[in-house]
Amino acid sequence: MIARLQVRDLALVRGGRRLFEGLSFQVEAGQAVAVVGANGAGKTSLLRAIAGLLMPAAGTIGFGEVAPEEAQARGLHWLGHADGLKGGRTAGEELAFWATWAGGEAKARAAEALDLQRLLPLEVRRLSAGQRRRLALARLIAAPRPLWLLDEPMAPLDAATRTSFGALMAAHLAGGGLVVAAVHDPLPVPAQEVRIG
Repeated sequence: MIARLQVRDLALVRGGRRLFEGLSFQVEAGQAVAVVGANGAGKTSLLRAIAGLLMPAAGTIGFGEVAPEEAQARGLHWLGHADGLKGGRTAGEELAFWATWAGGEAKARAAEALDLQRLLPLEVRRLSAGQRRRLALARLIAAPRPLWLLDEPMAPLDAATRTSFGALMAAHLAGGGLVVAAVHDPLPVPAQEVRIG
């Protein structure tokens, strides 16, 4: 299980442009980090690099005693701007797919935690942006993994859902999980701020 994330002297380049360099921070089990910065500063790129989807130009990303390949394959959830949902499936089919793909079995718990029960028979294409986001967030609960990488996770959510997701995030941290989130608005849990750009 991942108990630590270490970023050391990281530099990222996208499209021939250096986004940032010399970035260092550490996250321990039970801690959250809010990555802040202007649009285009490299917040999403940082999350993609931690997830193993983007190669750093310099520096290292470590996961304590866990090998990076193992951590990136089985120890983290990456939730980006795009929800990754198939519009032609029902919400229930989509939740089942993501839970199975990520090796989880807590579909019913995830549906209840994010108030999805009445939406499960509906096609994803019929869901609002906020409902789609709740469905995407449900994979965090359906297939628990220690490190959550979240890109603007609260953006389309209403106030009540933000509160309930904040409680889920707090429970994840209390259980030894880690959260790294790119945000413009404050996270609903105590978080160390990492500013880039």
